[in-house]
Amino acid sequence: MRRGVMYGMLAGAIWGTVFLVPRLLPDFAPLPFGAARCMMYGLVSAAAALPMARRLAGKLTGADLKAVGTLALVGNLVYYVFLTAGVHRVGIGPTSLIVGVLPVTVTLAGRRDTGAVPLARLRWPLVLVAAGIVCINVDVFAAAPSPSGGGGLLSKLVGIVCAAGALFAWTWFAVANTRYLRRNPRFDGNEWSVLLGLATGLFGACLWAVCALASNTVHAASHAPERWHLFWLLNLGLAVGASWIGTGLWNAASKRVPLTLSGQLIVFETVFAQLYGFAYDARLPRPLEAAAIALLLAGVMWAVRRHDDGAGRAAPIENVPLGANP
Repeated sequence: MRRGVMYGMLAGAIWGTVFLVPRLLPDFAPLPFGAARCMMYGLVSAAAALPMARRLAGKLTGADLKAVGTLALVGNLVYYVFLTAGVHRVGIGPTSLIVGVLPVTVTLAGRRDTGAVPLARLRWPLVLVAAGIVCINVDVFAAAPSPSGGGGLLSKLVGIVCAAGALFAWTWFAVANTRYLRRNPRFDGNEWSVLLGLATGLFGACLWAVCALASNTVHAASHAPERWHLFWLLNLGLAVGASWIGTGLWNAASKRVPLTLSGQLIVFETVFAQLYGFAYDARLPRPLEAAAIALLLAGVMWAVRRHDDGAGRAAPIENVPLGANP
């Protein structure tokens, strides 16, 4: 289980970069941005799939194809389009902190799963996490200026709704992905990442084609060649890092820890997103921001201790019933 915690923390450190990249490219709309990232993820996955293609083909069933398609659509394409729109409209801070409610939503969604610690035992760790989220939101909305340098109330509300959409998409993905892996231990984290990547790449290519046909969103004249070079380079970095390596680490963590703990580990994505934002803005965290990060980390570590005392150890993968509820 401790290895699972380490994998989850590393995944959060890599996933934090997905909040920074849209900030670096505010002139690209969310739909082509999400499509490009997904297409690059698909290309990387296709290269990785070649050595294991025969093995994967022998394992796949119709149910697997349906599951991987749904998970890829919601957990990768829909999630990142919403996240990018949120960062463009309200910035890294508010978006990462709304998505940062994931520790609470995933924990609540997984409270009935095998190996879950009763919520009564997680009451105070969750209180610390909630207090940290409150602190950072108070700071962002009371003290921080608009990250894009403009935008009215309607634009900010749309950004908040998009960030909430990303939250719900990833909550569903985290729960459904973990449950499916536990019911189907024949797939390791690397194999499942390949399958998710291939499906994500197909969805991304379809969305790119729709954007190109529907309007000039993709081929905007205002984008200089060097911006396109940066656009594709950063999306390749996200595909290899956040999508490929990060998903592999998360899948490895999902098979080793119960959902009530994996929900807490997602907080590292929020913490690292904040740290990257501070580095980009070349500033130190304000007092409320520092307090929020400390509270979030304390809540996660306390939750780890609750699970590590023997009461909430995850059931071995081979002992998880295949007929568990999806």
